[in-house]
Amino acid sequence: MTVRTDIDGTWEPRPAARWEDAFLAGNGRHGAMVYGDPADDRVVVNHHTLVRPNGSEHVRPPELADRLGRLQSALLAGDTTAAERFGAGRPLVWVQPFHPAFQTRLRPAPGNTAPSADDPAAGYRRAVRFATGEITAGCETWRSRVFVSRADDVVVQHVTGPGLAVDVVLDHALPGAPPRLAVGRSTVLTPDGARLTLRAGYPDSDLGYTGVTVLRAEGGRVSVAGEGVRVEGARSLLLLTRVRRHAGRVDPAAECAGLPDGDYDALLARHAALHRPAFERASLTLDADPAERALPGSELVRRPDSPALLERLFAAGRYHLLSASGMLPPRLTGLWTGDWDTAWSGAFTTNANLNLQIASAAAAALPEVSEAHAALVYGQLADWRDNARAVFGARGIVAPSHTDGESGHTRHYQRAYPLHLWTAGADWLLEPLIEHAETTGAEDPRLTAALHETALFYEDFLTRTGPDGRVAVVPSYSPENRPANASWGTVNATMDLAAARHALTASAGRAPGDPASARRLALADRLAGYRVNEDGALAEWAWPGLEETYDHRHLSHLYPVWPLDAVNPYDTPGTAAAAHRALELRGAENDSAHGHLHHALIAARLRDGARASAAVRAVLAGDFFHDSLMSAHYPARDVYNADAAHALPAAVIESLVQSTPYRLVLLPAPLAACPAGELRGVRTRFGAALDLRWSAEGGVRAVLRPERDARIDVRVGAGEVPAAAFVELTAGVEHVLEAGPR
Repeated sequence: MTVRTDIDGTWEPRPAARWEDAFLAGNGRHGAMVYGDPADDRVVVNHHTLVRPNGSEHVRPPELADRLGRLQSALLAGDTTAAERFGAGRPLVWVQPFHPAFQTRLRPAPGNTAPSADDPAAGYRRAVRFATGEITAGCETWRSRVFVSRADDVVVQHVTGPGLAVDVVLDHALPGAPPRLAVGRSTVLTPDGARLTLRAGYPDSDLGYTGVTVLRAEGGRVSVAGEGVRVEGARSLLLLTRVRRHAGRVDPAAECAGLPDGDYDALLARHAALHRPAFERASLTLDADPAERALPGSELVRRPDSPALLERLFAAGRYHLLSASGMLPPRLTGLWTGDWDTAWSGAFTTNANLNLQIASAAAAALPEVSEAHAALVYGQLADWRDNARAVFGARGIVAPSHTDGESGHTRHYQRAYPLHLWTAGADWLLEPLIEHAETTGAEDPRLTAALHETALFYEDFLTRTGPDGRVAVVPSYSPENRPANASWGTVNATMDLAAARHALTASAGRAPGDPASARRLALADRLAGYRVNEDGALAEWAWPGLEETYDHRHLSHLYPVWPLDAVNPYDTPGTAAAAHRALELRGAENDSAHGHLHHALIAARLRDGARASAAVRAVLAGDFFHDSLMSAHYPARDVYNADAAHALPAAVIESLVQSTPYRLVLLPAPLAACPAGELRGVRTRFGAALDLRWSAEGGVRAVLRPERDARIDVRVGAGEVPAAAFVELTAGVEHVLEAGPR
């Protein structure tokens, strides 16, 4: 096998015709969507904070605690619709929707003709290089380069050509822009170019945002023209753009004063010094056809069985995930949108999507993503306390199912989606931070405190028992499903039981000897157990009489398998077999990308490579990927959504390497598209970096570089569960594992 180390981008032979196909750059705060069209050079500017006020920002969690006891009694007595009255009559409130700021636009000045991107002789090509985050587009007489600086927090664009003659404007008129958006512009000429400012005020709000672009021209003449400037005869243009959401007015001169000095190459070098090491920490190389590797992305995605496609999507997924994560983790759309009407408000949907998108953060050596997730979680704990008190009359914290990044209050009530009943959210959202702590070996005191507050909630909330005397979770909700013979709010959803048990034990494990720890462990032991139904499957509701609804995109009840690893083929083989049966019976419902990849992650944990491969192939063959290699929520590129793009690397890694603080599993469920290859730079939860090579003949070689001492249980190979082999690792001492043909 030929090992490649430069799988580092994607390219297209034509400009983007749709914003969904624009190449993407970002620094976790600002985002850029680059069309690369010499006839209309557009860069859509995004920022994580750009959410449109819609009234939801003032909505508090519903005050329902005084009714909780009656609801619990009714549900325990068999009233299967009682939860529909708990909060009934409240309007459905979506969080503030994420939106784009504007686009920088360069068009040929009157009387001038742009280079043709359609002329084969012009040699047009646009590309994005993942290792630097630089997007280039060019032909014989024109070239554009764009990146979003991690060092200077600015969108940088550089355009060159002989005698550039273009009109430059900041254009707010993107699809779905509110007709009553109050827009103001100003243009100030400077000795070397101009300063353009766009101010936008949201309808019925004192909030708005301001974008500034400093234009620096090399040669030529700059003059005010219409709503922007006209450049004539320049050799190159450098544009530096920022946007900021704020209340009241801002001083454009002050906004521009903070923009960096330096030419394009110097700015790029500062940025790449931060971006490149992060991206290059991990890589996947497969035994791929070099001719397929050379294809543009739009052609490669038509070859779903190509290892070259999986290579590129793995690299693109890590690149986009890194680029979308900084002040916040990725939204449903990552950090990007070209339309004000984002599906589901472009929110952070926390009951599945967010965790799936960041699932590779720890293993794929992207601590930046974990830290961005931590910023979201810890920044909202005060609101989570409000949720626990208002809805459940409890201490501690309860996470919402949707957030815009500002408010963490529960405010989404629907009869069909009673998301205010979901109590597992805090544990579910803290689990990636537990993985990060185990991987790095550094416990964040904020994590310990948040786990304590999660356990506090359960101590106050878990006060009712079922007929068997076991503690019941009531009300309970399994996102976003319902029993076939009952309403959505029920008793003892398996996800809720798993979350409660995990939160109580995780908190207790961080304070051994504390009386509260003993109390919490005792409460966890009294929780109802999981149930195996008449089909031999792990039931979604561990409450007698509740019937399954198998055809659903969510797999919430398999939370004990992934990511918790509380149910696995090694320690709990019987329950793992029931979980596998539940996975076999699960339908894909509406073919949501997140459902397929969630399925793949769980199948990999259960050592089912065929099922994991089928789930991944459903995404690769379902026309989910735009030319940008950003993904869609549904097949046929329907609804721009980052779930597939960001979650795919996690599915690949889980099929090849799995780890816990005490176990390493190599090749548990190799994907069909990965018969041979090399996975480098993976991080394990016992504190070692890992490089893995495997061959189609069955050879495996893993190199471990531990940062701390550990004793681990090593399992190698797919199929039947292999016997354990215990390995002692010493910090700083490389350890090699080999099996099968060399």
